Amino acid sequence: MAEPPSTTPPPDPETADISDTEAAASAPAQARSDRSPWNWLLIVPIVVPLTTPLFNHDNPRLLGFPTFYWLQLAFIILGVTTTTVVYRMTGRGERR
Repeated sequence: MAEPPSTTPPPDPETADISDTEAAASAPAQARSDRSPWNWLLIVPIVVPLTTPLFNHDNPRLLGFPTFYWLQLAFIILGVTTTTVVYRMTGRGERR
């Protein structure tokens, strides 16, 4: 028994992409865990600037600036670096 030829046209690639996107959007979202151990690294730029004995000195000076000022700038670099590392290592920096 031969089946009659199908009368439905082949799917349009643009329409197929939209229906796949809609299907993916309607599917239940996969549970995402934010409990990566890399997140603990974010404590470093919070705790380090709070340790005042680190910058409670006048010397050493860097380009004539007392320790307090150039160390504040170093803390900014520390914060940016650790945030970037955590962002990359937790997978949020991946291209989608």
